[in-house]
Parts: sequence; structure tokens; C-alpha cells
Amino acid sequence: MYGEHTDDGGAGFEEYLTRLDLSGLWVADHADDGVIGMVGLIIRGRGGEVDPVVVTIGHRHKGVGRRLLQHVAAEAKKRNMTSLTISPESRNVEAIRSLHAAGYDVVSSIELTMDLDRHTHTWQQEGLQLHELPFRS
Repeated sequence: MYGEHTDDGGAGFEEYLTRLDLSGLWVADHADDGVIGMVGLIIRGRGGEVDPVVVTIGHRHKGVGRRLLQHVAAEAKKRNMTSLTISPESRNVEAIRSLHAAGYDVVSSIELTMDLDRHTHTWQQEGLQLHELPFRS
């Protein structure tokens, strides 16, 4: 499915829609352009995970993502969820800033990666300081 070559570009999306832990999927619809964004809510015990949140390139920086995040938060509250999590890529500073502004301001988990091809990369001075340890992104 993901990673396998298939003639059906929507196979991964169809697989996503059949997930048993999928609580909802909402789209942002534009009168002229059709679907311009979407957000999904996955059940994680009493909490939820926002995955995915997508906005088409032409409609970014116009508040579409913010409204999608507000909507999914309202839906999670209706379902009596106690928290929402979202996992942006650490190098996507723009997304992290947007998510922080939307209220995602608690670091709840960290995933660390060992770069096995590290000799080809130079140490990046800008990155993340966590518990006084430097990490690169």
C-alpha cells in the first residue's frame, strides 16, 4: 500500500478511511476550487490524534488550517476526549509555529532518530535544545 507501486493513487487514502480507530474526517470546501483541505481524528484511548491535516498550496496562510484545527478540537470535545496530539516533522518550523498558535503547546512525547549515514551530514547549529542536550532537525 504505502511504498508499494500501485496504479490507484487513492489506495492509501482508501486504506486510511477503513481504519477502525478513525473517529472522523472533515474537509474544507471552496466554492471555486473544491476541496482545499482536510483534517482527520484518530481515537487514542480517551484522547485523539490529529492526522492528517492538509491544506492545498494555493490556500495556505489564509486561515484554512486554523479553522480545520478548531473544528477537529470541537469534534473531539463532543466525543468527550481529554486531549489531542499531533506530530509534525521536527524540521517543519512553520507547522510547529502554527500548531503552537493553535494551542498545541505541551510536549507529550519525543521520537529520536539515529542517522546511520551521519558522516555525510554536517552538524546543524540551529535545532532543538531539550533538557540541555542539543538535537538537530
